[in-house]
Amino acid sequence: MSTDLTGKVALVTGASRGLGLAIARGLKEAGATVIVSSRKPDACAEAVAALEDVPGQAYPLALHVGRWDELEPAVDGIIDRHGSLDILVNNAGIAPLADDLMSVSESLWDKTIEVNVKGPFRLMAVAGDRMRAAGGGSIVNISSIGAVRPSPAEAMYAAAKNGLNALTQAFAQEYAPTVRVNCVMPGSFATDMAENWDDEFIGLVTDRLPAGRLGRPAEIAGLVTHLAGDDAGYTTGALIPVDGGRTAVY
Repeated sequence: MSTDLTGKVALVTGASRGLGLAIARGLKEAGATVIVSSRKPDACAEAVAALEDVPGQAYPLALHVGRWDELEPAVDGIIDRHGSLDILVNNAGIAPLADDLMSVSESLWDKTIEVNVKGPFRLMAVAGDRMRAAGGGSIVNISSIGAVRPSPAEAMYAAAKNGLNALTQAFAQEYAPTVRVNCVMPGSFATDMAENWDDEFIGLVTDRLPAGRLGRPAEIAGLVTHLAGDDAGYTTGALIPVDGGRTAVY
């Protein structure tokens, strides 16, 4: 049975490309009005245009999730314009790699935490508060299997995403039982970022991977759409890997 999100309003951060755009598409296909958010207005507008083949409504919203003071007005603005905010997908993030951990600058560390942890924390706090007052809602965070299988190069990113995992479980308790909060942990997916990967690197990524291939963005979108809907009503506080079996392999 497909998820029906007709009448629901969803905010997806980091939605101008990659997994975020696929998630926005999936939510719109399910009937939700989708607020497509990213830092750059032009990127938001282009993403909304890319979704025009899907029936329904999508609107751009330029928003920097690392700017704490801008997040509450943004949430309230969505509610004022569209009547509600029923679904929040915290997808925005940055994933800098470090050649060595000694060389990591304080500014890069702070930026990584700002976008991947601080922003989602504040958005969950504000959106969850409004959802609870309205009688319910669903929050889905997009983390990474790097949170539980970190490499030195991605230590900053992994630490931030592990923090997002912890916030997921804390907020699932904070706004229970009316607001559900879950987290999806993607593995390697065939997004625009993977277009620059050569066959050798893809071979390394998929080596010993039970699925034997990169993930398709729609395979994340389907799960997020399900978690956003009423059929997932008994699922909250969950950390769900979607990684082709990577975390099952030792």
